[in-house]
Amino acid sequence: MAVKLVLYLHGFRSSPQSFKSKLLAQWMTEHGLAKSWACPQLPVSPRESAELILRLVRHSGADPRTEFALIGSSLGGYYATWAAEQLGCRAALLNPATHPWTDLEKYLGEQPLWHGGGSIVVELRHLQELLELRIPAITRPERYYLLAAKGDEVLDYCDMLAAYPDTHVRLLEGSDHGISEFADYADEVMAFCLQGGG
Repeated sequence: MAVKLVLYLHGFRSSPQSFKSKLLAQWMTEHGLAKSWACPQLPVSPRESAELILRLVRHSGADPRTEFALIGSSLGGYYATWAAEQLGCRAALLNPATHPWTDLEKYLGEQPLWHGGGSIVVELRHLQELLELRIPAITRPERYYLLAAKGDEVLDYCDMLAAYPDTHVRLLEGSDHGISEFADYADEVMAFCLQGGG
């Protein structure tokens, strides 16, 4: 296996305790790859999240183009797209956000976290930081895998398809934003990530 690090980026108000993150961490452990897995708690600040991603890649010693892959869910998919374009790595996107600077306008202020209690405070500057990470159009679509659900109740799958043309696409007829049946697609997602190569 060429890939030294698979980095999972969770969604808005989520954490490393999300069911998809835990499922994939278990997958990596079962395949003897636990040391190649990372899922950090992302800061509420998009700029700080971006800096954290780049720092983790640098510290891993992995060549981003051949030994590193990203998995991003929802807002994490937006971050993964930005990072993939900076680093030249592969990225698997799970119902990714495509314009979160507008999606999150209604969440300004204090917001509860999904796991473990606590809350975050979303500020206007965070929306601007999201806009600063915007990728107008992806390059090299073969580096991307898109898992999009028509039944996503939070984000529009049509926006996802438009943002990731000519990529590896798995379009689910129903499902939901969290992709409740994600276990059915874990092997496929990881196979894409572990291929290595940019």
